[in-house]
Amino acid sequence: MTADTGVTKAPPPGTSAKPERSLGARLAEGVSGGLLRVFLIVVGLFWLVPTIGLLLSSLRTPEDMNESGWWTVFTEPAELTFTSYEKLLENGDITDSLVNTVLITVPATALVVVIGSLAGYAFAWMEFPGRDWWFLAVVGLLVVPVQVALIPIAELFGKLGIFGSMIGAILFHVGFGLPFAVFLLRNFFAEIPRELLEAARLDGAGELRLFVRVVMPLGGPAIASLGIFQFLWVWNDMLVALIFTDSGSQPITVALQTQVRQFGNNIDVLAPGAFISMVVPLAVFFAFQRQFVSGVMAGAVK
Repeated sequence: MTADTGVTKAPPPGTSAKPERSLGARLAEGVSGGLLRVFLIVVGLFWLVPTIGLLLSSLRTPEDMNESGWWTVFTEPAELTFTSYEKLLENGDITDSLVNTVLITVPATALVVVIGSLAGYAFAWMEFPGRDWWFLAVVGLLVVPVQVALIPIAELFGKLGIFGSMIGAILFHVGFGLPFAVFLLRNFFAEIPRELLEAARLDGAGELRLFVRVVMPLGGPAIASLGIFQFLWVWNDMLVALIFTDSGSQPITVALQTQVRQFGNNIDVLAPGAFISMVVPLAVFFAFQRQFVSGVMAGAVK
């Protein structure tokens, strides 16, 4: 009879010790594997149902939409037609509003990206009096609601003669997009190694050349994320456009709202117009999704 010494015997040579896994660990691995993927796919499909429904509705005639739901196209594919899109192109209000949306969104996004990048670099790596206090003031502007500034800025734009124009809408979007842009890019640029910037300065690079040749390429993911955020906000905005634009400069969101209010039953124009208004930002997001994810995850790991 041998006594138990409490010493664990080593496994035989050539074999590796594999700890026995509990039932809970095996279940957790199974759930996090196939079952979780299936669940996420189902959730994604449910999330896409409104988009798919709008697309199929835009490819049906008003008569078919009044008689049945969009899901009937799976059993009657002959209902699909591009007639609604042909009518949309013949509607001058909608086509003009699409052009206005581009003319508002692109400058508002570009100005925020450029000015925010310059300001973010200045706050991160340039020394000037009151830098930290100015940055705190910019961060404080993040909590200012858009609704609070609508009336004062509308009065100011009226005195300047730009109220009811695309310039006023662009300036409003730029003004409210810059605080977030400066905050995001300053924190990203501050993570750039100081040694890299000092090496560029030793090679004779000035601040502008350093910003263009070193900082901008390294900050590409964050700048892309900022551009996507700003583009989506401006493209989908209706509140600011409803106040600061007139009938000749209104974007697609206001034009669609006006069509609903004036006619109500012209679904053959509203459905394709709404789908085009929605698919453009979706296309922009998916086109730059890799840069967007890189920008969002920047700084999470070193």
